[in-house]
Amino acid sequence: MMHHDHKNCYHILDSLSDYVDGELREELCHEIERHIADCEDCRIVVDTYKKTIYLYHETVGEPEIPSDVRLRLFRRLDLEDFLGDAIEETHE
Repeated sequence: MMHHDHKNCYHILDSLSDYVDGELREELCHEIERHIADCEDCRIVVDTYKKTIYLYHETVGEPEIPSDVRLRLFRRLDLEDFLGDAIEETHE
């Protein structure tokens, strides 16, 4: 492993979310991958970030919002038109 001065580490960390989400341009992804191949610290950060996201999705998943809470929220936001059948279900 090469020793480097970590000048690109901040750039990598600034782009980490977009990198993990697959939203970076291909050339930036390659730059990050080259960097983490030589920088153990950044590699650990990237791996930990990915594992955290994975574990969150595995344990929490999509939160369920009770229908009465959802109804109050949509009414408060004046979005009742988007509720459709949910309004009718709570009134029955």
